[in-house]
Amino acid sequence: MLGRYLLGYLPVQVAQALVGFGSVAVFTRIMPAEDYGRYALTLAAMSLTHILVFTWLEAAVARFHARAERRRRMREHLTTVYAVYALIALVAGTVLIGLVQILPLEIRLKTALSFAAVSMLLRALMQIGMETHRAEGDVRRFSALEASYLMLGFMIGVGIILTTGLGAAGVFIGTGIAALVMLVFDLPVMLRRARGGQRQTVRVAAYAAYGLPVTLSLIFEHLLSVGDRFLIASFLGQGAVGMYAAGYGLADRLLDIIFIWFGAAVWPMTIRALEQGGKRAAQEMAGQAAGLMGLIAFPAAAGLALVAGPLTTVLVGESLREEAARILPWIALSGLMNGMMTYYFHEAFTLTRRTGVMAAIMSASAILNLGLNLVFIPAFGLTGAALATVLVYALALGVCAVMGRRHFALPLPWAEWIKAGSATAIMAAAVLMLPALPMAWQTLALQALVGAGVYAISAYLFDIAGCRQWVRDARALLKPAEATS
Repeated sequence: MLGRYLLGYLPVQVAQALVGFGSVAVFTRIMPAEDYGRYALTLAAMSLTHILVFTWLEAAVARFHARAERRRRMREHLTTVYAVYALIALVAGTVLIGLVQILPLEIRLKTALSFAAVSMLLRALMQIGMETHRAEGDVRRFSALEASYLMLGFMIGVGIILTTGLGAAGVFIGTGIAALVMLVFDLPVMLRRARGGQRQTVRVAAYAAYGLPVTLSLIFEHLLSVGDRFLIASFLGQGAVGMYAAGYGLADRLLDIIFIWFGAAVWPMTIRALEQGGKRAAQEMAGQAAGLMGLIAFPAAAGLALVAGPLTTVLVGESLREEAARILPWIALSGLMNGMMTYYFHEAFTLTRRTGVMAAIMSASAILNLGLNLVFIPAFGLTGAALATVLVYALALGVCAVMGRRHFALPLPWAEWIKAGSATAIMAAAVLMLPALPMAWQTLALQALVGAGVYAISAYLFDIAGCRQWVRDARALLKPAEATS
């Protein structure tokens, strides 16, 4: 069942990969370094704002869906959620637009921030439906809407940048239009499901008690990822932010896609297992996911570090690629640790609703990261910012793993992780022995093909996460088709 759900979410991850790498490859070429830095700063600011304002509500939609469904209170659940959204959107939208206008910012940054704020409000409204579809296991609808949103927003954004002088603002105009189009199809469906429900204050209190600590944790967690960009802008300028964001975008985006893929499939299933089958059922589901994470995420992070040079040459504009290649291996390592922490070890706190403990850990980590960046950026430049992120993620991951077991003992599949690490080491040795070819894309293709082939063979021999059975199942599915042909 887990494999089927992962395959169902695959179109979204493909779209995420295309847009993630495409945005770096295209935006770094059609926007100057300063404008790309402006885009990165706007994206970071709006991401933090979205987490602060809306994520607590989205987390509650996901966490309480199964309970509302079991108690036949879905209309009340959705009506309450949409009523809260309307109030928040009205207040937050007014404050954000007003704040952007009065702050002493350059006009192009103000324009980007204004359009990004509108896009954020539309995306948050769309996200209520998306979290609902994901929580109830409607993989087909979730994947169709999310993949369409990603691809449409990217294409419109590129078109606006190329045909107007709006620069970074064009990206957010594209995402806003895409969200509006998806809402045309999905919002009427969701409102019909909520029709006849009553707004319930007691639900708002329960949702806030659960979701606000999640929001606090995610804010500090996000500050670990993007907070250093504001310090880089202060110490080194917006051009340096563009260089850092280009390298960060390549490494972190791919790993984030992988972990979000697991989270989208596994998190709702784990909640349903806990609500319906109890603690042991939830632990079994989480253990399967952890083994699969090691199988896929370990070689992905190592592969990014190994191909840093040719990858940045192929995908990143010339003015940004040197620094991007230098920091990419560090970001790949921090992305792996962040993904394991966020999408696995944090479940110990969210499943037991001990989100306050999670928030405390992440707030302390963000403060430590701020202090290290204040020291490392002036001393080591962009590499210092990346190194600070690695050190803090390592510490936060260890603390979450230890403290989480006091609340919910998540399985630790050491055998699968050791096998995945060993197969990754074999892959790395094979890639490092390859010669450099005349063209960067040739070197990248050779390294990727050899690395993937060596790892696939090693994984099969080690039978990581039971992958041999996947091959046998695939052969069994193909046999009838071969017979009829």
